[in-house]
Amino acid sequence: MTLSAKTKHAVAAALKSLLPDAEINSDMISINLTKPEFTGDYTVVLFPFVKLLRMKPDALGTLLGDYLLAHTDLYASYAIVSGFLNLTIKDNVWAHFLLNNFNDAQFGEQRGEAERVMIEYSSPNTNKPLHFGHLRNIFLGAAVSEILKATGNEVIKANLINDRGIHICKSMIAWQHYGNGDTPESTGMKGDHLVGHYYVKFNDVYKAQVAELIAAGKDEKTAEKEAPIMLETQEMLRKWEAGDAETRTLWQTMNGWVYKGFDVTYDKLGVSFDKMYYESDTYLLGKQLVEEGLQKGVLFKKEDGSVWIDLKDEGLDEKLLLRGDGTSVYITQDLGTAKLKYDQYKLDKSVYVIADEQNYHMQVLKLILKKIGEPCADGIHHLSYGMVELPTGRMKSREGTVVDADDMANEMIALAREQAEAAGKTEGFTEEELNKLYATIGLGALKFYLLRVDPKKKMIFDPKESIDLHGFTATFIQYAHTRICSILRKENLPLMPTAQHFASFRLTEEIAPLEKKLILHLEQYPSILAAAATEFNPSELCIYAFQLAQMFNSFYDVHSISKAENEEKKQLRIMIVVMAASVLRHAMHQLGIALPEKM
Repeated sequence: MTLSAKTKHAVAAALKSLLPDAEINSDMISINLTKPEFTGDYTVVLFPFVKLLRMKPDALGTLLGDYLLAHTDLYASYAIVSGFLNLTIKDNVWAHFLLNNFNDAQFGEQRGEAERVMIEYSSPNTNKPLHFGHLRNIFLGAAVSEILKATGNEVIKANLINDRGIHICKSMIAWQHYGNGDTPESTGMKGDHLVGHYYVKFNDVYKAQVAELIAAGKDEKTAEKEAPIMLETQEMLRKWEAGDAETRTLWQTMNGWVYKGFDVTYDKLGVSFDKMYYESDTYLLGKQLVEEGLQKGVLFKKEDGSVWIDLKDEGLDEKLLLRGDGTSVYITQDLGTAKLKYDQYKLDKSVYVIADEQNYHMQVLKLILKKIGEPCADGIHHLSYGMVELPTGRMKSREGTVVDADDMANEMIALAREQAEAAGKTEGFTEEELNKLYATIGLGALKFYLLRVDPKKKMIFDPKESIDLHGFTATFIQYAHTRICSILRKENLPLMPTAQHFASFRLTEEIAPLEKKLILHLEQYPSILAAAATEFNPSELCIYAFQLAQMFNSFYDVHSISKAENEEKKQLRIMIVVMAASVLRHAMHQLGIALPEKM
């Protein structure tokens, strides 16, 4: 139990004892960190009880403060400031906290009643490589998965591959017409890059054909519908859904190229999945649900045979679920996949990591499932996130203006190399060690920068800013960790010393303000990790880890370890920095970021 939780429990017990007739709910008790400008460690907000108990804040604060000092061993003193009770924790409590937790590699993790949660993320299309726009999605999904695991949940990491549909056929048609038998082997291109090239080629040809039709007298809408390459693509989709052997063979070949390319990228990014779903396996399940919805009267058909749902009573609109020719749309397979996932795993929660552009789509998906009566609807959660842009603006796949994920990862690794070489920081490393270090720094910078912003907010990614050694970056945190490792090496200690090393430790003098500030921040970690899990928000850990690194730097700039005033202070400070490094590693691990021991 954290000291914040213990304080909440102590205040509840005090109020019950002092005022047995008052109806006080523990949820009414709010405990915060004391603001830096005031004396104290934790603050109890008194205002919720003032009217209820008909007591003035100062009187209530005094009553509570006196009781807590007399009936607990936690607090050294208290102060009342404008309706707030500020409590100061005893130094020996902090020393006890350190002794119990300094070398606990799992500090902050929680075990309780586990939920079974599936996190679906990445979800690429097989008509193009993973691009920079996918990276925030991938890193969010991976980080939230680890955070939920660390807080006691059973997590299944899932990837739904959008491997069929009109967009996939566009690459296939373009390759048929213009590929001249190209393969990844014959071109030397990664398979996903090769297929993506023909997706862009389709769009170029399509735009040219539309322009020709408009020049011949067609209006724009008609030209877009009648462009020959688009008509061919639509026919290819119909053949695919009819099981045409030639179409299916080409589809399997080109998708196979893409999957091999994806695997290389995922491996470089340090991302993996427990379960792969494919739209080609699930879209027919969606069609079955559509049929059930029609039978129940939840859905309706229009004259052209297309199937819709009317959501106007819910403040939305009509939504297409099946085209007139019987082919599926995105939401058709989403319905089938949602049911399949629930039936396979009996999920408590099914989390979809999808950009905020799909807020309406996800709202409709959940509503349809509820109306059809599917139990999976209740556990659906949309982890909506804002889009990422580069300083040059937004990227578009079909126009070939995207930055590939591979290229961005390589650029970040190259920036790490450039930075290290410019600073003359490459001595004492082998070439293999340097390559590993550059990947650790470069990819760490990329992940951290994309995770440090609240997912709900849009953001602009600046590669050079993301790797700034002095900024709000993984690089800053990684360097702080290497400083701690250097301290421990100089003291001939491992990263995680045993408790035996501190068996003789006794606290006989006050803990200094910067020492205490660092210990207090470390004690907050379980609460921060829990909040990140509850809110599906890895940025909480980014902010926490950065602040912890800052506090360590401030502490170490003032307090020497090798030249500590006495052995007691030296042992206290070693425990502090050992725990700081351990918590940094744990927090950053949840984000998928490694911390080197030397930089």
